[in-house]
Amino acid sequence: MKKLSARRRHPLAAVVVLLLALAATGGLYAAFAPAGKAQAEETAQSLAIEEGKKLYATGCSSCHGTGGQGGSDGPSLVGVGSAAVDFQVGTGRMPAQQPGAQVPEKKKIYSQAEIDQLAAYIASLGAGPITPTEEQYNPEGADIAKGGDLFRTNCAQCHNFTGEGGALTNGKYAPSLEDVSPKHLYEAMQTGPQNMPSFPDTTMPEQQKKDIIAYVKTVNGEETETPGGFALGGLGPVSEGLFGWIFGLGSLIAVAVWVAAHTAKAKKS
Repeated sequence: MKKLSARRRHPLAAVVVLLLALAATGGLYAAFAPAGKAQAEETAQSLAIEEGKKLYATGCSSCHGTGGQGGSDGPSLVGVGSAAVDFQVGTGRMPAQQPGAQVPEKKKIYSQAEIDQLAAYIASLGAGPITPTEEQYNPEGADIAKGGDLFRTNCAQCHNFTGEGGALTNGKYAPSLEDVSPKHLYEAMQTGPQNMPSFPDTTMPEQQKKDIIAYVKTVNGEETETPGGFALGGLGPVSEGLFGWIFGLGSLIAVAVWVAAHTAKAKKS
């Protein structure tokens, strides 16, 4: 008994017990903490959906229907995804002031937190494009030259060569991209708002979207230079050709008239 008691009072016994207790505590935390975190996230998402549903009922249901099914004044929102909501509401296009050929951009009336709640509710109605993360739309390190090629191939027909925008048919237009944030540019390519076609990742991978964003922000930046001289609105060959016809040809005609007038005077004298 004395020998057993001596073993129990060994100086390392307390250390061993402490290590076993710490190991047990760590194991229990590893087993239950992730579940608790997931449950907290699920609860927060449910609350966001509930708040978004209230906002939707107040500001959107009169046009898009009580359950997002759409109506005579607005399309169905089932399956449009959170990215479409973040773009349309974040740029002030929605809620629309009045129906028309195209809904213009205006000052937004919801805070970003409210937009996130609306997006959560609409996303719960059906799967669709998800709001991108900063890592997805941040153009830092993207290939500007490739972005320019992609933009001229897919976007310049409507938005012009530097994203200045342009007129379409029946009162519609492609808006200027000058002050559009990288996030909203990415979402527009994802969702194809109004008259714009959509470019999902299966058609245009994430990196190509980044390249296009880098090009648009570069040609419309505050420090952007125009090596050719006057930017002429960035409208491409239309404005350049018009400038050439009016000023170039006009100057040639003026010179020809001046030469002819002075030649006639010289002959008379």
